[in-house]
Amino acid sequence: MAEPGWRGMRAWWRRRPLARAFFWGMLAAAALPPVHLLPVLLLSVPALLRLTDSARHWRQAALTGWCYGFGLGLAGLYWITEPVLTEARDFWWLVPFAAPLLAAAVACYTVVPVLAARLVPMGLGRVLVFAGAWALANLGQQFLFTGFPWNYWGTDWAIPGRLGDVFLQPAALVSVYGLTMMTVLLAATPLFGGRGLAALVIGLGVWAGYGEARLRTPAPMTPLRLALIQPNVPEPPDFSRPALIASWEQLLRMSQAGIAEGAQVVIWPEAASPWLLANDPVAREQLAAALGTVPVIAGGLRMASQTDFRNSIIVTSGPEPPLAVYDKWKLVPFGEYMPRWIPVKIIPSALGSGFKPGPGPETIANIPGLPPFGPIICYESIFSGQILDEARRPDWIVNVTDDAWFGDTAGPRQHVANARLRAVEEGLPLVRVANSGISAVIDPFGRVMVSMPLDHQGVLVAPLPAPQPATFYARQGLRLPAGLAALLLAAGLGLGLRRRPRLPRG
Repeated sequence: MAEPGWRGMRAWWRRRPLARAFFWGMLAAAALPPVHLLPVLLLSVPALLRLTDSARHWRQAALTGWCYGFGLGLAGLYWITEPVLTEARDFWWLVPFAAPLLAAAVACYTVVPVLAARLVPMGLGRVLVFAGAWALANLGQQFLFTGFPWNYWGTDWAIPGRLGDVFLQPAALVSVYGLTMMTVLLAATPLFGGRGLAALVIGLGVWAGYGEARLRTPAPMTPLRLALIQPNVPEPPDFSRPALIASWEQLLRMSQAGIAEGAQVVIWPEAASPWLLANDPVAREQLAAALGTVPVIAGGLRMASQTDFRNSIIVTSGPEPPLAVYDKWKLVPFGEYMPRWIPVKIIPSALGSGFKPGPGPETIANIPGLPPFGPIICYESIFSGQILDEARRPDWIVNVTDDAWFGDTAGPRQHVANARLRAVEEGLPLVRVANSGISAVIDPFGRVMVSMPLDHQGVLVAPLPAPQPATFYARQGLRLPAGLAALLLAAGLGLGLRRRPRLPRG
């Protein structure tokens, strides 16, 4: 007979470790942007490690890790349903499955650190193994199955304002992966009682001290003034000719307004141009008639051949052929192309068979009046250590995007958090121009200098911050966090072999 009331509920809860893992994973999502409730990790991470310790065998431990990751992914990636809803006429059947399927796939990466933690007894060794394996699993997530390096715990620290500015600074040394490892280590400190609390306070103090010291570095502005155009065109787009003409005229008017405010370069968001600027001399003549020879960095589609369409950045100045073209090389699976190993076509009908990828990161130089810049389009901004041609290091980063597909949800805000981290990691200013927002000028320390909010139409004119010297991470690349993660893993295994005393499970 079931026990009544609160006592019965507690007994039921204790008998369901997988439900508890799912709950703790969902709670951990509250630490992600835009909520940034990081203290929940002080409950969630120790709870996962205790559940790992109490699992009867490795299969239950693996399922525990997966349930935790599924809860984390489901709560953190719920917004992925929004673009499916915009194409609901064709993909109505996918609406209830989009977020759960993505969360289920991403949850597989959480199994890795949980099983690794089982190799050593509960204690410091297990925490080190868990932190190192967690970061290595995140690295795998960046490369395996097209890659999806989203919602790492290092992005939790991209809190709007001064507090986030301070705590993002170690990314210049160790990247988002290093921040994630530090976060895991600090989140596990409650397992160690009073000593753990002391370690937490000291760790946060050292972290904040480094951030404050780094933010004292001078961050001058250049004389170059930028016009960020945020047209706020709804998605899905209207491809009727009257709508395309109206969109074009709006872009020209907004660009003229930016130039009237003193802008020396105009930047349009991803796929903003309704015409194929690289292929259309009439459109370029109209652009030159409205803006003269002011350089325009325009997001737009490009037709390389009758069957080869690219998502591109086209740089124009006057009616002549484009000065430079960059093709997006990290395409969004299921949105811009279909992976070959998926037998079902699930991309918006307007894209036909999908886009072809470009060759990789580039630096666009030799544009009159502009310092060299590294172009990135939308989704590419989440790939730490892979966004720039480091052999031809640019002076700034231009990130054009269209987050209108994701509505007023956590998705666009999480995207901005990633952009701030890329600026800190590379030591370069990042100019983010989004169709529906959030558009922003971000300095090399990840500080948002000016911005336009979501669902707002406007022109933002602002100076370009000056670059900083290449950071330690920019010089070392992804081998640095990979090496640090492997070192933590080895150190934890070494401590585990010494059979350190186990902590109470209470």
